Amino acid sequence: MPIKILVNGARGRMGQAIIAAVREAGDTVSAEIDTGDDLRAAVAGCDAIIDFSAHGATRGVIEAAVAARKPLVIGTTGHSAAEREALRALAAQTTTVWAGNFSVGVNLLFYLVGRAAKTLPADFDIEIVEMHHRFKKDAPSGTAARLAEIALEARQLPPAALAHGREGITGERPRGQVGMHALRGGDVVGDHNVIFAALGERLELAHKASDRGIFARGAVHAAHWAIAQQPGLFDMQDVLGLRD
Repeated sequence: MPIKILVNGARGRMGQAIIAAVREAGDTVSAEIDTGDDLRAAVAGCDAIIDFSAHGATRGVIEAAVAARKPLVIGTTGHSAAEREALRALAAQTTTVWAGNFSVGVNLLFYLVGRAAKTLPADFDIEIVEMHHRFKKDAPSGTAARLAEIALEARQLPPAALAHGREGITGERPRGQVGMHALRGGDVVGDHNVIFAALGERLELAHKASDRGIFARGAVHAAHWAIAQQPGLFDMQDVLGLRD
């Protein structure tokens, strides 16, 4: 059934892709909101909100959704760990799907990385490499950060085990480290590669996006799913039924 979707962050590249995806799905864009626009006044006219704006705007979006009891889909990245923890607690007061990536393929990658990190012996070193266009403002990407979280959780490693890049005389790579590397250049939509390397063999799990529309279509699918759910905090693993 067609629904009315408020798009927050409408003037950005992802915002425009979401607007196109909403219309492609036969839904209605109830409002196109951006910085400085009156979000609260527009919320009443929608069935769900999709937010791909700036990380500084996330709290206001969540507060508006909670006050109006509207389902919310958040794809905004760049929050600190402390910010994210506080915002997630607030977002759980309404039905919220919050994900660093809404691609079906990437979410299958999340699942496979978790399985591989649990299954492979600890002597398989884990390295994550991501590349995005030159205009991206945060690093690592939300998708890469989530891949790191999954690997750390699967290996039961602390956050301090994550190493961002290497420089100088670093010594041998320590056991129990997860490496993170962010590349920026050109118009790359989003590449993510997770490498499991041991002596004598290497497993690589990769996803490459060539069209921003895959994320937008996933976000619209998540909005439809959220409308039928009770309040709580979810991600695309829930939407796609990828929980073990």
